[in-house]
Amino acid sequence: MKEKNRQEIKRTAGEAGWHLSRYNLNAPVPGKNAVAIANLFKGTCAEYSPPELYLLSVLDRLDEHHPIIEHFAQRGIITRMDELAALETMGRAACAAPLGVSLTLCPTMHCNFDCPYCFERHRPGKMSPAVQDDVVALARRMLDVSGGKNLGITWFGGEPLLAADVIEHLSERLMALAKEKGAGYSAGIITNGYLLSQKNIDMLARCQIRSCQITIDGLGAAHDATRHLANGGPTFDRIAGNLRNGKIPFPVHIRQNVQEDNVDAIPEVEKFVRELSEASGNEISYSPAPVSGNEATEERGGRVGLLCETNLTEVGLKQEAGRFTTGRGHYCGANTLFTVGIDENGSLFKCWESAGADGLSFGNARDWNPADPLNTASDPDNLTKYLNTALPTTDEECRQCVWLPLCVGGCPHRRLFYGRDCIPFRDQPERYVLTLYARIGEKPDKAKKSE
Repeated sequence: MKEKNRQEIKRTAGEAGWHLSRYNLNAPVPGKNAVAIANLFKGTCAEYSPPELYLLSVLDRLDEHHPIIEHFAQRGIITRMDELAALETMGRAACAAPLGVSLTLCPTMHCNFDCPYCFERHRPGKMSPAVQDDVVALARRMLDVSGGKNLGITWFGGEPLLAADVIEHLSERLMALAKEKGAGYSAGIITNGYLLSQKNIDMLARCQIRSCQITIDGLGAAHDATRHLANGGPTFDRIAGNLRNGKIPFPVHIRQNVQEDNVDAIPEVEKFVRELSEASGNEISYSPAPVSGNEATEERGGRVGLLCETNLTEVGLKQEAGRFTTGRGHYCGANTLFTVGIDENGSLFKCWESAGADGLSFGNARDWNPADPLNTASDPDNLTKYLNTALPTTDEECRQCVWLPLCVGGCPHRRLFYGRDCIPFRDQPERYVLTLYARIGEKPDKAKKSE
């Protein structure tokens, strides 16, 4: 009788609720009788043999306790949840997730360079002592309200090293605040590298800088053509000399802004960076990144051939494959309450592309309180419109798209001001899967800010 009851309650995997993930992409593996399947929700990519593929095709009829079920489920290619609903829940939660406080600080919006694709509004001046007081007070409020256990700082600009004294003085106070609150402290800087003297390197080390990003667009004159001084003067030799001769105790990442005119230079720039790291003994890494669409590239870059569509080269594809991760409900810190950009005047912004821009600030460091974020904002709409680009989205095409866990609606700033910005290789999923497949075993890259 007991055996008969067990047979009666036996269920198939389909009856138990198991089904294929809506976020699977697949591609035949060249030269092998196998298929690579990437699951964008779970963030996995693996090779599957013909027997495995057969079992996947008859999933509904398998016994719910078949051992292959757990194997497939761990990789996310089958599931019993509504993944779209889960993404939307993560998006709502991300808005006020108290994981930590992240501040992008612009000690000055002035810059000694004049790069044709730059999206920033440069102006003279630097952060005053009074604004520095406001920044520290705001960081304190944000830590108190969030309960976050880490204070993350990114020094940005303009060119932040034009205000090295502000970096040093403000860092000392922020580090002391983190210690007082029992929070961790992490800091990085995005600089053009022209002022990365040994004196400034030593100062940044004292300020607990743990990462530095510098852009090099090519070798020699190729770099100088797009990353030149405001007066048109060259910069490559000075930057290379700083990296070669300086004793740099923190990692430096070299980003090459790739466009139509310099995409063929990727191998030589990568080789240069590798040899520079070996010769100097400094930890220097490299990655290419396409010049992304923004107002500057449209209005200025177009005139000098700087536009680069990621689907024209493998650069964007490899970059995205390097960032492959588990699905999330938001694109970046612009979708979260406790990530804020602050310019030299103390104005607050949700995106570094809007830093210093007229009409896009949502408040100031003196008055804004995340405990009452809307009533203390001078322009609440500039806060809520960025937060509301996190999932759930009202865009039905996005809701039905297989790429949603990866792009989560795309860059908030571009979506708000330029329209939906779909993944360039959206209609070429096999290319993406095979790029992921080629990277199996590698560690994913850390997300990097652009300059």
